[in-house]
Amino acid sequence: MPPRSDPNSKLVAENRRARFDYAIEDDIECGIVLAGSEVKSLRQGGANIAESYASVEGGELWLINSYIAPYGQATTFGHEERRRRKLLVSKRELSKLWAETSKKGKTLVPLRLYFNSRGVAKLAVGIAKGKKLADKRATEARRDWDRQKQRLLKEHG
Repeated sequence: MPPRSDPNSKLVAENRRARFDYAIEDDIECGIVLAGSEVKSLRQGGANIAESYASVEGGELWLINSYIAPYGQATTFGHEERRRRKLLVSKRELSKLWAETSKKGKTLVPLRLYFNSRGVAKLAVGIAKGKKLADKRATEARRDWDRQKQRLLKEHG
């Protein structure tokens, strides 16, 4: 019997541009502090993390400039769409992230916003180093070559 997909786990938003603009060295799973209307909006799939970033400020990890669409039924107790959201990590992980971002050229980039198998909202944050234009061109050339290879294998295979 094939394994069924978990009904609780769901990918809400993905930052596909991050892998093109940055060289991701490591990624870490964080919890995220949300209001009730934000969780319901995420369940409907209304989120964007493409322009957002994470930052260690005052001994805490924050997600800045992420967008969660307003929830229609939450008229009285709605939420601010682009508010700063606290990310939950252990003290050890927080000190590691702070040490990495204090190095020159390193930043924290959100990669995926999803619900795990228990139905809890999680955010995958990558420790990234910005790519230069030549690196981006090399990545694009490699991706094009991989596509071309797949086409050739499909035709002759």
